[in-house]
Amino acid sequence: MNRHIKKVTVLGSGVMGSAIACHFAGNGLQVRLLDMQAEGSDRNKIASDHLKNAIKSNPSPIYDKAFVSRIEVGNFEDDLEKIKDSDWVIEVIIERLDIKKSMFEKVDQFRKEGSLVTSNTSGIPIHLMSEGRSEDFQKHFCGTHFFNPPRYLKLFEIIPGPKTDASIIDFLSMYADKFLGKTPVLCKDTPGFIGNRIGVYSMAKVMELAQQIGLTIEEADTLTGSILGRPKTGTFKLADLVGLDTAANVTKGLQQNCPNDIFLQDLKDSKVLNFLLENKFLGDKTQKGFYYKVYDKDSGQTNRFALDLEKLEYRPLDRKNLPVIERAKQAGGIKNRLGILLKDKGKAGELLRKHFASLLAYVADKVPEISDVLYSIDDAMKTGYAWKYGPFESWDLMGLKNGIELIESEGYKTADWVKEMLDSGKNSFYQIKDGKTYYYDIQSKDYKKIPGQDAFIVLDNIRKSKEIWSNPEASIQDLGDGIINLEFRSKMNSMGGGVIAGINKAIELAEKDYRGLVVGNQADNFSVGANLAMILMMAAEQDWWELNRAIKIFQDTMMRVRYSAVPVVVAPHGMTLGGGCEMSLHADKIVAAAETYIGLVEVGVGVIPGGGGTKEMTKRACQHLMPDDVKINHLREAYMNIAMAKVATSAFEAKNLGFIRNEDIIVVNKDRQIAEAKRHAIVMSESGYTQPITEKVKVMGKNAMGMFYVGSDQMVAGKYISEHDRLIANKLAYVMTGGNLSEPAEVSEQYLLDLEREAFLSLCGERKTLERIQHMLKTGKPLRN
Repeated sequence: MNRHIKKVTVLGSGVMGSAIACHFAGNGLQVRLLDMQAEGSDRNKIASDHLKNAIKSNPSPIYDKAFVSRIEVGNFEDDLEKIKDSDWVIEVIIERLDIKKSMFEKVDQFRKEGSLVTSNTSGIPIHLMSEGRSEDFQKHFCGTHFFNPPRYLKLFEIIPGPKTDASIIDFLSMYADKFLGKTPVLCKDTPGFIGNRIGVYSMAKVMELAQQIGLTIEEADTLTGSILGRPKTGTFKLADLVGLDTAANVTKGLQQNCPNDIFLQDLKDSKVLNFLLENKFLGDKTQKGFYYKVYDKDSGQTNRFALDLEKLEYRPLDRKNLPVIERAKQAGGIKNRLGILLKDKGKAGELLRKHFASLLAYVADKVPEISDVLYSIDDAMKTGYAWKYGPFESWDLMGLKNGIELIESEGYKTADWVKEMLDSGKNSFYQIKDGKTYYYDIQSKDYKKIPGQDAFIVLDNIRKSKEIWSNPEASIQDLGDGIINLEFRSKMNSMGGGVIAGINKAIELAEKDYRGLVVGNQADNFSVGANLAMILMMAAEQDWWELNRAIKIFQDTMMRVRYSAVPVVVAPHGMTLGGGCEMSLHADKIVAAAETYIGLVEVGVGVIPGGGGTKEMTKRACQHLMPDDVKINHLREAYMNIAMAKVATSAFEAKNLGFIRNEDIIVVNKDRQIAEAKRHAIVMSESGYTQPITEKVKVMGKNAMGMFYVGSDQMVAGKYISEHDRLIANKLAYVMTGGNLSEPAEVSEQYLLDLEREAFLSLCGERKTLERIQHMLKTGKPLRN
């Protein structure tokens, strides 16, 4: 049966319900969001108010605010029978079995046969919820657990009930991956499923160990944060974010529901957590938990405090790092960092040895209880808790034998299947073969390919065997079928000389021996833009000839991207700023991840886009317009987007800002992005790609420039912008209107590039611009001067 999802009903409009509704709507579905009926004339007020609050929240739960129109609110009493037109009904009401069962009884009465019914429960057994329901209901029912926030966390746990049809599980796995941008993880119907069973234990254990060893909460958070490839919140900050009452309730719930889980049962009652709960210091939601901050009106500063775990008193936040952290940072990759941290003789090493010993022993003990396959545990932790390396991947990094020795040195028992695996001569949980990842399967006692990989290209898996050229900042790989990929690998993928050399080399190779080029990487961000440190150094030394040459090379490279003899497909994702945005603007096609935060932000550091971005936005503003269109309005929009350094908060919003065109592609699952970009490069090549010819750009001349100048004068008079902001804005207007032209005219792209470069250079000669660049390099934040 071909199943199509067009309409979804979400039952329950609380924080999760509204966010799930927004995510479905963001991905193109009609959504009905229902909750209890309200008193008074507006019976839908509860759902309506919850949805409004969700839309106001930051970060936004929806790709584009315009998509909210796809959500219709209602109430259970008046609108529940309308679920008969829904293809999928998802329940997100209170975590009480009796209330859920009552709701499902009504759903069973009104739903159409064959429609999906799922629960977003985070832990209530699935088999109990479907008891007594019709045969068709039970066949189409299972758990589908989103993690909060649903738009941003990729984990989608699928928990079959006893009678769930296998085809429903297959469909939901496919749909979550392709249309919701999720990583589907098949779970057994056990308490906490996978993500929370492992994640909650890990968090509770670290909190216990920090108190036991005598570490501060700041030290524990630093040790369990970004240094391990995990979120910088670490452990205590994460607990504040989740809510300390929620964290405590989930931990206690797991202990009650898992009486035979010795790891959970061995967790000690926390006097610190009890102190916070008794005082209703519940974390971020009460503005006070393990941490809190106070704004001091007199000094204009925010003072931050942390809880002393011994004294149970707040003290000023201690930001100093442990010496081992600095040593680990200098060590390079995660394998080296982990080695240094685990060998540390101080409190830091003790915490991490005990943490990893307990974690590795626990995950090994839970296979096959919570999952038959070990990669599901890694996937759950990577996509639900945003760990870069899952527990079994971390074990591989430290070595299988070393991991066993660590477990046993801390008094834990290693699962028998792990020891059998080592005894049989197998030394890792994962292997890479022909660009695909294989996992150790405990049933067959051999390696099996992780299913579903054929839709993905994982650059880490092919880099060694398929690399055809590299320098320290860029790498070119052969993706097969006549397509090559250029990957940036500079710090934060900033675009310096090595990346520029890589772009030119990739185009040279593609034009000579291949059919097309993809520019994509799988780092956290596509590119944060130009190498600011290099620009600051040249400008500070007043090496104008060299700076002019560097900008000209960058511009020429972007033009080479635009006018190459083969299709160039750029695959932006995450932060795609400044030069990264300019690269995308010059592509034949963009295949963007939905989570792409793209913009021309150069004004924030005191310059204008100098790599063709100003030229390209001017060109786009005046393209595709009918003769009677008000051209100046389109130009004003483009000008304002640059002048205000606007950054789109999604690829969908980027279309509204003009950074992504309607014909470009948006992929909701970033894991599919490189493969999808490759496919589009092939399609363009096979459909008769012709090398573009250079185009003229219509510019509006002095009248339009005068209008922009008047606007910037008014902004200064109203004290909205500084004098230096006005200087930058006027330089931008000068370029976008074509410079010193008495009337509208058609000019070459090179003419605009020369104006753009001249403006960029002159602004680099301004002291206030250098101050802005320096401040950005030092703090990562823009300076308004």
